[in-house]
Amino acid sequence: MDEKLKQVEQILKKYGQEQLLDGYNRQPGEKEKQDFLNDILTIDFAQIEKLYEASKKAKDFSKSKIEPIDYVDKSKLSKKEYEKYSKIGTEKIKEGKLAVVTMAGGQGTRLGHTGPKGTFDLGLDSHKSIFEILCDTLNEARKKYGVDIPWYIMTSEENNEATENFFKEHNYFGYPENCITFFKQGKLPMLSTDGKILLNEEGKIKEAADGHGGIFQSMLKDGVIYDMKSRGIEWVFIGGVDNVLVNMVDDVLIGMAEDKKVLAAGKSIVKAGPKEKVGVFCKKNGKPSVIEYSEISEEMAAETTPDGELKYGESHILCNLFNIKAIEKISKMDLPYHVAFKKAKYLDKDGKVVTPDKPNAYKFESFLFDAFESLDDMAILRVKREDEFAPVKNAEGVDSPETARKLYTDFHNKSKK
Repeated sequence: MDEKLKQVEQILKKYGQEQLLDGYNRQPGEKEKQDFLNDILTIDFAQIEKLYEASKKAKDFSKSKIEPIDYVDKSKLSKKEYEKYSKIGTEKIKEGKLAVVTMAGGQGTRLGHTGPKGTFDLGLDSHKSIFEILCDTLNEARKKYGVDIPWYIMTSEENNEATENFFKEHNYFGYPENCITFFKQGKLPMLSTDGKILLNEEGKIKEAADGHGGIFQSMLKDGVIYDMKSRGIEWVFIGGVDNVLVNMVDDVLIGMAEDKKVLAAGKSIVKAGPKEKVGVFCKKNGKPSVIEYSEISEEMAAETTPDGELKYGESHILCNLFNIKAIEKISKMDLPYHVAFKKAKYLDKDGKVVTPDKPNAYKFESFLFDAFESLDDMAILRVKREDEFAPVKNAEGVDSPETARKLYTDFHNKSKK
């Protein structure tokens, strides 16, 4: 018997995952069989076991001390403060100390689009894709600051090739090719409700992206941190692909972080109301944190300050700035995983594809904002929703191409005046 197969059988027996041998036996040829064994050997089964056990326990925040976090309102900065932050940030950008990361691992399925979400045509007269819209921001910054800002794009296993090809076909939207780097998001196996690793429709290990918190370890593993350091980068802006008004090159944000001597800064917008489904910045046990909308009590969500504002009203919009020192530190840590119960097609023991009509599988994700708790403090800059937040998440209704298009058009019409 093949030594590798023997080793795999022992591991699977130890962790009660022998059903994966069905997948091995179904592989059509020797190469596929070896590839399948290699895939199994990359799985951290002890971690998977821990994640499954944790999925049975509800998160308890009752012992955490939750408090509001301080923030700076960009629109209320005095002329002197604004100019001070802007000057500090501008110097850093001009010195080539800023890099930008876009998290673009998702597909446009929810938008009815085939392909990476960044390749989606927003429906503007120009027919620009989301990627081109984001690149416009960087091209404008090149002109303004006279420097090429390195752009790192986190893709996924399923959309990496399509994303790279899209950029090549569009000649990198006029941005220098040597300033664009692609790297891939990590993945974790999906589990059935009884803790068994599932096989996908092709008979391979069923995996799902490990959440945006996995970005730090992916940056370490794929040499991105090393590349940034070799370029002399000090500050890294990390944002999502689906916000077409994202301001990735913000001298005021950088200047504020430098001035306050913190290793991270985040942008917030005022929560639309107590029931808006967004995570909010807070202090948890004295450390900066984000509490998810599903984890905050109704009383807490509705609490107001003496001047009538929501006490927990600083929405986290996935627009964060990290010092390279913080990224290095976080990349060596294991962030906590959150469990999501999803509908997932899989191959059963008879080799038949099962399409469930209700959630049947656990997916594990880490969230970028859990990294904040490893920091002593961070700066929060409140910005205006209409200036910096136009997400494209749903096919219609809230946060749809229609709403994003309007916000984008209104903003650009206003800035022309």
